Amino acid sequence: MEDGKPVWAPHPADGFQLGTIVDIGADSLTIEPLKRGGKTFLAAVNQVFPAEDDVNKHVEDNCSLMYLNEATLLNNVRVRYSKDKIYTFVANILIAVNPYYDIPKLYAPDTIRQYRGRSLGTLPPHVYAIADKAYRDMKVLKLSQSIIVSGESGAGKTENTKFVLRYLTTSYGTGQDIDERIVEANPLLEAFGNAKTVRNNNSSRFGKFVEIHFSEKNAVVGGFVSHYLLEKSRICRQGPEERNYHIFYRLCAGAPEDARLRLHLGPPDTFRYLNRGCTRFFATKETDQRIPQNRKSPEHLKGGALRDPLLDDLGDYTRMCDAMKKIGLDDGEKRDLFRVVAGVLHLGNIDFEEAGSTSGGCAIRNQSGQTLEVCAELLGLEEEDLRVSLTSRVMLTTAGGAKGTVIKVPLKVEQANNARDALAKAVYSRLFDHVVTRVNQCFPFQASANFIGVLDIAGFEYFEHNSFEQFCINYCNEKLQQFFNERILKEEQELYQREGLGVNEVHYVDNQDCIDLVEAKLLGILDILDEENRLPQPSDQHFTDAVHSKHKEHFRLTIPRKSKLAVHRNVRDDEGFIIRHFAGAVCYETTKFVEKNNDALHLSLEVLVSESRDAFVRELFENANSSRDARQKAGKLSFISVGNKFKTQLNILLEKLRSTGSSFVRCIKPNLKMVSHQFEGAQILSQLQCSGMVSVLDLMQGGFPSRAPFHELYNMYQKYMPPKLTRLDPRLFCKALFKALGLDDRDYKFGLTKVFFRPGKFAEFDQIMKSDPDHLAALVKKVNKWLIHSRWKKVQWGSLSVVKLKNKILYRAGACITMQKTVRMWLCRRKHKPRIDGLVKVRNLKNRMDRFNEVVGGLKEGKQEMSRQVQDLETAIDALMLKIKNTHMTRIDIDHEFRALVSQSEQLLTAMQNKKKEEEERERLRRIQEEMERERQRREEEERRHLQEEEERRLKAEMEMKRKQEEEERKRREEEEKRIQEEMELQLQVEREEEASRQAVLEQERRDRELALRIAASEAELIPEEGLNDSGLRSNDSSVPSSPERAAGPQVQASKAAAAARKHELSKWKYAELRDAINTSCDIELLASCREEFHRRLKVYHAWKSRNRKRNTEAEQRAPKSVTDYGRVRPVRTSSQQNAAPPIPARQYEVAMSRQQRYFRIPFIRPGDQFKDPPSKKKGWWYAHFDGPWIARQMELHPDKHPILLVAGKDDMDMCELSLEETGLSRKRGAEILPRQFEEIWERCGGVQYLRSAIESRQARPTYATAMLQGMFK
Repeated sequence: MEDGKPVWAPHPADGFQLGTIVDIGADSLTIEPLKRGGKTFLAAVNQVFPAEDDVNKHVEDNCSLMYLNEATLLNNVRVRYSKDKIYTFVANILIAVNPYYDIPKLYAPDTIRQYRGRSLGTLPPHVYAIADKAYRDMKVLKLSQSIIVSGESGAGKTENTKFVLRYLTTSYGTGQDIDERIVEANPLLEAFGNAKTVRNNNSSRFGKFVEIHFSEKNAVVGGFVSHYLLEKSRICRQGPEERNYHIFYRLCAGAPEDARLRLHLGPPDTFRYLNRGCTRFFATKETDQRIPQNRKSPEHLKGGALRDPLLDDLGDYTRMCDAMKKIGLDDGEKRDLFRVVAGVLHLGNIDFEEAGSTSGGCAIRNQSGQTLEVCAELLGLEEEDLRVSLTSRVMLTTAGGAKGTVIKVPLKVEQANNARDALAKAVYSRLFDHVVTRVNQCFPFQASANFIGVLDIAGFEYFEHNSFEQFCINYCNEKLQQFFNERILKEEQELYQREGLGVNEVHYVDNQDCIDLVEAKLLGILDILDEENRLPQPSDQHFTDAVHSKHKEHFRLTIPRKSKLAVHRNVRDDEGFIIRHFAGAVCYETTKFVEKNNDALHLSLEVLVSESRDAFVRELFENANSSRDARQKAGKLSFISVGNKFKTQLNILLEKLRSTGSSFVRCIKPNLKMVSHQFEGAQILSQLQCSGMVSVLDLMQGGFPSRAPFHELYNMYQKYMPPKLTRLDPRLFCKALFKALGLDDRDYKFGLTKVFFRPGKFAEFDQIMKSDPDHLAALVKKVNKWLIHSRWKKVQWGSLSVVKLKNKILYRAGACITMQKTVRMWLCRRKHKPRIDGLVKVRNLKNRMDRFNEVVGGLKEGKQEMSRQVQDLETAIDALMLKIKNTHMTRIDIDHEFRALVSQSEQLLTAMQNKKKEEEERERLRRIQEEMERERQRREEEERRHLQEEEERRLKAEMEMKRKQEEEERKRREEEEKRIQEEMELQLQVEREEEASRQAVLEQERRDRELALRIAASEAELIPEEGLNDSGLRSNDSSVPSSPERAAGPQVQASKAAAAARKHELSKWKYAELRDAINTSCDIELLASCREEFHRRLKVYHAWKSRNRKRNTEAEQRAPKSVTDYGRVRPVRTSSQQNAAPPIPARQYEVAMSRQQRYFRIPFIRPGDQFKDPPSKKKGWWYAHFDGPWIARQMELHPDKHPILLVAGKDDMDMCELSLEETGLSRKRGAEILPRQFEEIWERCGGVQYLRSAIESRQARPTYATAMLQGMFK
């Protein structure tokens, strides 16, 4: 883009406008328009394109332009359109712009003759050129062809389709009536399938694929029409500016008066199915005057007729009747068609009102009685049957009660309206099917070699309100756009790869994800809609919610409020969805999606029309009975929906298209007003982009759009060359031609079978070749010069070849020697090869003897016999090897003896295997016996374990009973002690009273003596004191105690008894003396006294240690708190209990218990662990083994910690110092465990090794556990 050069920059209305670059930004350019008064503006770099030097220049093929981009494409189309050249090529794709008026001689018969048999590009672009190319491709390639005519509604697809059909039948027809029928069938289909929309006055509301079949001699033999997706909703309702199908208006405008009266026809505004849309007729000035005033609607009288150069309702009625006659429809069948069309119109005028009865149904208005009668008459129905079927429905029971019972259900007004509309749609759609069938019957064919199909289907549609019909049409266009991408872009690139040109790949938007969104299994919108139809109460809102929920993150689907149009943002999320199609986003309103997807009549209406008196109506519904029976059996779950049926038809169509060659016609709509000579650039640019033409330009820009096989170029230009040049090979001829012309190597490329040209270069080459004779003579001279040069090079290459030949001869001489050597070797090998092969096979057989020896070694019985047989076999093998070496044996002899040895070895192997199997069977039986023995032992073990568990349960029960007995004994002893205490209290009270009286007597005697001393002059006169005392005492009551023991009472006696019981004074013994005495003494009483003294000192030590520990430090815990607290707590003695008798000494208790062994387990949580771990991990266990009254072994088990093991003697300072009675363990329920349980835990935690080490180091105190362990070691 040089300074001052014009460029194309984006423009909102014109698409692109000319300008110059005045400044360059980071990612944008500043453009100054060439138009005067235009302001500079910014444009993205990738949206600015270079312009041709002459912007008013136009070319027939856009690939001939110097610059290939969307701006030059649009400008070329614009310039050609302004000159009434509506057709333009882009490579082999035809762009057709709708002119909206008749261009003179564009489709004249002379034009048809001009294009017949002419190659593409030799004449100006025309739809006839595409048709002729398809025919020639079919003829040469012996492959059926398809012409896909696509574009928006109103772009001229239908007209171009008609021109293609007319060209093929005129140019290659047989001249018979069948050619005319194929052409005349199209107006009849348009009458029943086309309608006026806001965008097109003659819009096809159905898709059709017209096939023209050819014979082996490539002559037209017949045709076939397939149709897709008739827009049924238009029958009952149209938009304000739209009309119903043309046939209704043509019948109202053009029917003869007698037919009008017979069919009870009136102006369009008198019919409900017509008066909600436009009711004006299409007419010219002349035909408008010929239409009677009583047939025109008020809207027509006020606004006048609709104008369109191709439409005239009155004239089209006449042409339609002529077309019917030409394709073979007689007057009777024509009247049947018109009668059914009129019946549909009258059916729409039937009104309903609420019935006054309690049934809740509806009835037909009295004003509609005449309409009902007319409709029944036209459709061949009974008036009363039609009345009943429209206001009620019949249901047949399929389960419960009497099967097949008929139930009559009254319909509400809305339901009756829906039933009436459903009947109208069904009748008209079947009528349309009948028309298509009759059209196909009018040009039958017996056999067909190939066909050319022309696809004309509704283009991409987007309105303010889009429904189910637009959804299906746009889904179809998505599939066709994908087919276009595959066929044009993919195949072009694949061709370059096959030919080895090395062209860069062109990227395009793949719309497969959008297609999957619509048609995928289970998750596709069509399948979701079918599932909704199968529900008992389907609804559009539930269907919409399901679509949104299953495709939340899908790029192609979004909610209506995200639309860029304000009218769509008012649609609720459950009332529609937006799909981003290849051509743009479209908002679909899902109201009546469910209803339109299911076009089945209810049973009563279907039965009514299928049993009509009119044979023609009955024929329309002839297959209704079978389908009704099948539907009754299957129910709603297996119905075939409209969407599913359309998807199936579309897939069949695409399979047919993929099996044929393809040509494309892209129809363009120049403006929205549908007027001539108005070119709206922005809209046209959008259509070009959506049709994939920009991607094609990208491919052509980087590729070679023009190509020709070598032989075609040779045939094309050999007449211009002298004879000596025409004798060249076609490839060499082309190469010589291009070299002589001096063409740039970048302008063309040689493939494997074709030569490819850059855009516009083939035209230059052709122009050079067809220039004046002088230039041709110079060209021949250049070709001769190039040939001389090439031949001189061949001479040089010939000399080199001679040198190579000499080297090759020398090489072959050496190769001959090698061959002789090889042959001699082969002869020698052939002579000795059988013996060598025999030796190899026999040696391999001998190598297998090791396996035989292994098998023999594994035998347990008959080993000697088998060893002898193996030895014999090995001897036979050695003998055969020696025989082969020393004698000349043939291959047959060697094989015979070898097979004998193999047979012998196989027999021996089989015998050993059988013996091995016998031994294995015996081994298996032995294993089974062992398994049975193990099973018996396991059962015995289980029984023993069960008995042991029973024994343990019994022991636990005995322990619990013993604990309860001890508890009762303790309570009884306490009660006995309490009773004795009370008796002693009473005795002491008596003694205190006696002592008080005795003291009173003594006090009185003392006073008497003192008085006597004062009276007496000397003490000699006094009576001796002792005698006085005795006499005074004897004078008292004899019950006063006379001895010190008696005076002291029971407390003194108990103290003396305790002192008498303590025979050994141990308070002054040292700790070592106590320990030695405990470890060595055999005196039971001394041993018990030492233990009691030892534990008493331990209590004193731990009490002192507890009182003098540091503040804020935790006390050592040698036993659970419940145990130590029990031993620490002493009951508060009352005054009566101060003189209680002392408890039994521990040594007496020990002797009494005879060193009973008891085991206990209680939960234990150390104070320091209470807040470190969660409560579930704090709980531990404290185990104790009491040997008599004192503890002998102690264990602490805590989660995630090593077990703590303690034994008496070694760990006295860390063990519980309390006696069994003081711990209170024997009175804790469930605390005592079995000895086995304690010993298992003790052994698992390493207690045996720990106790053994203590015994060996002489630190363990002699206990029951040490004695048992020592006995086990011995």
